[in-house]
Amino acid sequence: MKKPLNRHQKLLAGKRRNIESNKSLGRRLAFVAGAINAGGFLVVNQYTSHMTGVISIAADKFAVGQWLSATTMLIYIACFIFGATTTALIVICARTKQLHSRYALPLTLEAILLLIFGVTNSKYTPNLHLGAPYIIALLCYLMGLQNAVITKISSTRIRTTHITGMVTDISIEAGRILFSCSKHGKQHVNPDNEQILLHISIISMFLLGGICGAYGFNYIGFLTVLPLAGYLLFIAYMPIRQDLLIKQYLRKRIFREIV
Repeated sequence: MKKPLNRHQKLLAGKRRNIESNKSLGRRLAFVAGAINAGGFLVVNQYTSHMTGVISIAADKFAVGQWLSATTMLIYIACFIFGATTTALIVICARTKQLHSRYALPLTLEAILLLIFGVTNSKYTPNLHLGAPYIIALLCYLMGLQNAVITKISSTRIRTTHITGMVTDISIEAGRILFSCSKHGKQHVNPDNEQILLHISIISMFLLGGICGAYGFNYIGFLTVLPLAGYLLFIAYMPIRQDLLIKQYLRKRIFREIV
């Protein structure tokens, strides 16, 4: 049982990709995103996984002359963009070095930041009125960081936070299915059933993560993010371990040649 598990763990965030490993990683990251999103809403009354609502609030604040609030919303969007940019830079740099952990490293960074966030806020209860903007900014950064991982891996085919887009895709395919059931439809339309099932599974995992995150933040507060961070580290562990073993092997080889 150990070898198949290790192999699956390598495929989850390793550099060698296939469709199934992309889907599996997408579902897992959707769960984490749902938990963080729901927990963040309970703590600071703001969703952080999708920027559509944030930019709508910014437009509304600008329209009524609340410049500070509007600018704050734009900063949240910038944090999301910065998170996604961080992932892109890490992946590109790791790819130039042929690292197996090119996709695992951003997830490790997310896990470390979640650990710091959870431990710090559970030990020193924050003033949510003053600290809310910083918490929202951090969570937006983390969501951008995470969403960019699966987006880059799947060449934009899979996303873990863009639920609106997935619901739209499901609706379009539902229309294609209905048309294909008609007398003339079978010859002209081939619904992508596989993509529908993928979107449904990701949305379901996001929902499940949201339920778990809401319960967690209600009962144990900020410590809820600790198991989420542990889960991300579990996903990222094997590719990073593989790179460390290769590095260790090369060092020993160079040492032997010198001696």
